[in-house]
Amino acid sequence: MPGVGLTVRAMFKQGDDERDAGLTTPDDVVRHDNIAYGPESEYWQTLDVYRPRDAEGEALPVIVSVHGGAWVYGDKERYQWYCMSLAQRGFAVVNFTYRLAPEWKFPAGLEDTNAVFAWVLANAQEYGFDTANVFAVGDSAGAHMLSMYTAMCVDAAYAAKVGIQTPAGFVPTGVALNCGAFKNEVHERTGDALLDMFADIMAELLPDGGTAEEFELISPINYVNGDYPPTFVMTAEGDFLAGDALPMVHKLMEHNVEVTFHYYHSAERVLGHVFHCNMRLDEAARYNDDECAFFKSIMR
Repeated sequence: MPGVGLTVRAMFKQGDDERDAGLTTPDDVVRHDNIAYGPESEYWQTLDVYRPRDAEGEALPVIVSVHGGAWVYGDKERYQWYCMSLAQRGFAVVNFTYRLAPEWKFPAGLEDTNAVFAWVLANAQEYGFDTANVFAVGDSAGAHMLSMYTAMCVDAAYAAKVGIQTPAGFVPTGVALNCGAFKNEVHERTGDALLDMFADIMAELLPDGGTAEEFELISPINYVNGDYPPTFVMTAEGDFLAGDALPMVHKLMEHNVEVTFHYYHSAERVLGHVFHCNMRLDEAARYNDDECAFFKSIMR
């Protein structure tokens, strides 16, 4: 009998297949695919780089995308269309697959995220990356991981607690946290389908099955400090994680971090969780414009 992680993976895949059916690579994007960034590259540790075709030879600001998927689902193929849309807005975009539960326990995905940022810094000349402007986006579980990773970049003690050494002196220039989970808590089985699924996933992700100590460690809202980079936080009316957004914004404000908060609503439809990844929505294009405009506004 498959665990909940594999069941969720199959369910999410079906929805994403329907959402993305028929999409093709835009003519104005150049892509470099399936580059290994670690030894587990047969199934996991690979990345793509996308660049606007008209920027050949230019060093471009970089966006690293940390995909979502409840810590058990997702890969760069699912995020290629969203990431190429960011490249069309004038960025080099790095889209990577990381190790997931249940096959891999925490902090495997964060180790991979760290390896990708190190790869970006080491390969800047070959792929035309402006390393003075390295941004990152993450949604859902990816926003959770990115907010944790950013906290580790500005707090060596926290990085050591997780067991990861980030590149010396590196902090993302700015981050966008989309529909994220920021205040993870222990949940007993209650009969609520969503909460029970969350508890089951955490049992598969966390080495000790989801202890209070583990949840404290993986709650990035606990580790924000005044060195956190400028941050864009987004949610929407139909986002089931909308309640996590404002507490994160308030925590950033408490530490005097530059923060931009957007709550999206549409008169045409309910904008759900990670709506911005649906390339067929006008609202997704509007949000992705806003996100990239934020990055451009803080470029060095």
